[in-house]
Formats: sequence, structure tokens, C-alpha cells
Amino acid sequence: MPTRMAEQRRQAEKAAYDAYLAACPTRKLLDEIAGKWVSLILVALGDGPRRYSDLSRRIAGVSQKMLTQTLRVLERDGLVRREVTPSVPVRVDYSLTPLGESLRALMAGFKDWAEANFDAVSGARADYDARTPDLTIGPGGAG
Repeated sequence: MPTRMAEQRRQAEKAAYDAYLAACPTRKLLDEIAGKWVSLILVALGDGPRRYSDLSRRIAGVSQKMLTQTLRVLERDGLVRREVTPSVPVRVDYSLTPLGESLRALMAGFKDWAEANFDAVSGARADYDARTPDLTIGPGGAG
């Protein structure tokens, strides 16, 4: 049973994180997990373990370099587990850890929202662009 002092220290440490501050380490974590490849990989792994080639086929447009880099970051952050099975050829499977599963649920919500609301966003963009032709934002958005 944690002591009152230990609990207060834990609460103080938790309160010390503030992603609005540039030097906060949670800002870097948000940068990492906000990428499109991260969300698509996590959602794709929600159905169970997948091989690298399965992920590559499932996520159209991701380069081999970006898929490899993103999987390494996710593994390092404790969100994805990489399991190597010795065989010929070697089999490598990727799956979500419990921590990754908790984030996957959020990412699936973002993906579902984007799919359900794209037409409304597209219409809003067209309206904006028609009103402000000199201020049109590029395809990458405002980020």
C-alpha cells in the first residue's frame, strides 16, 4: 500500500508534465504518436498480429523506410511487440502491447471520425478556399 508521501510525490511528478511547454517530454511523445503512419499501423494491428509484408500491403502508400522506422519507434515506446520466429525465411510478427492497445482505441476513433466526416471537411475547405483564394492552405493542412 503506497504511503501518503509516495502518492503525493507521484501526483506531483504527473502534474509536472505539460505538453504546452516546449521542453516537456510529452510534447515529443505527442509528435511521435500524431503521425498518420502511427495511427494506421496501430489500427491495422488491432485485428491481431501481422507480418511486415501484411502491414505493407494493408497500409497503401507507406514506404519500406517509413514502415520500418515507425515500427521501431512504436517498439521502443512499448506500443508494439516484435516477435522473431526462427525459420527459413525468418518470420517476424508485430502485435500490440497492452499500452499499444489503449492507444489503438483512440486512433481507431480518429480514423473512424475522418472517414465519417471527410465530406463535411471537404465542403468546408471548398467554402473557405472560395472566400479566401489568396490564403489557400496546401494539401498538408495547417500543421
